[in-house]
Amino acid sequence: MEIRPIKTEADYDATLRDIEGIMCAESGSPDGDRLDILVTLVEAYERTHYPMDFPDPVEAIKFRMEQQGLTVEDLVPVIGRKNRVYEILTRKRPLTLRMIEGLHETFAIPAESLLKHGTQRVFPSG
Repeated sequence: MEIRPIKTEADYDATLRDIEGIMCAESGSPDGDRLDILVTLVEAYERTHYPMDFPDPVEAIKFRMEQQGLTVEDLVPVIGRKNRVYEILTRKRPLTLRMIEGLHETFAIPAESLLKHGTQRVFPSG
């Protein structure tokens, strides 16, 4: 089992091809162990060379709503009145820390996405 670090884009492409060839390997088998190691190497390479940024807060909320089939009514207990939910979703009102905490705890939206400051200010409470 010859495994080498991924240093170049060519190494990365070759490793992806190797993974594709053993994708259905049984866990605990030699190919399964090789797959685990290769996937770990690819993840490390991708973290460095293809970092993913979190979506902005409103996009994170809309994504979760779509994923879970949530409506504006479902957000009311966490955000407040219906009109406030619409103001958040149209970016007319910033999230408060209390809203961020509620969205994170209730709908498992990553706090990192909700705290992103790029497109929206966050108010301490309200």
